[in-house]
Amino acid sequence: MTDRVVDAPVIAAITFAEPEIDEADRLIGGATLFAPELLPYELANICWKKTRLHPELAGIFVPAIETMLDARVLLVAAPPAEIIALALETGLTAYDASYLSIAIALRAPLVTFDEQLRRAAQAQGLLAV
Repeated sequence: MTDRVVDAPVIAAITFAEPEIDEADRLIGGATLFAPELLPYELANICWKKTRLHPELAGIFVPAIETMLDARVLLVAAPPAEIIALALETGLTAYDASYLSIAIALRAPLVTFDEQLRRAAQAQGLLAV
């Protein structure tokens, strides 16, 4: 199976059984998943938001993220200079540019639900469809 770079909202869709779960599963299939080292922090922020809305589920949310990360995603360092250059070139945030940077380095399709990141990945020929 092929490698894929995956962003936080896609992993969150799977982890929390969000409405996009079927699309996320289809896009990643059995691929080996990669993400920048930023991913756990983005997932922690998503978990924080969900826990504020549903504090009674905190005991489920946190372990779910940890299990997903341990089982599915390989974290990769993205060089800051590359991220900044890519962000300036594409108009992406540095956070989103880090995902694109990893996809470019690995020559792996990027799986994202973010429209601006999708366009940038498509322009590089790296959008997972």
